[in-house]
Amino acid sequence: MSESAAQNPDDEPTPDAVLHAAPEGDPTPEDVVLASGRDLTPANLEWAERKLAELGRAALDRQLP
Repeated sequence: MSESAAQNPDDEPTPDAVLHAAPEGDPTPEDVVLASGRDLTPANLEWAERKLAELGRAALDRQLP
């Protein structure tokens, strides 16, 4: 590998702050339902509301890989 390739900014690791993003506000029931892969139905929205009441933001975090 040449010296110029080693200094290419594209070869640098991505900063952690760029890799992780979160919504500006609190997650909504719709966010939780969509993150779970379920359809937006009244029953699923009620489920998400219960999860948000019980777990807070962790309700959304637990749905994500």
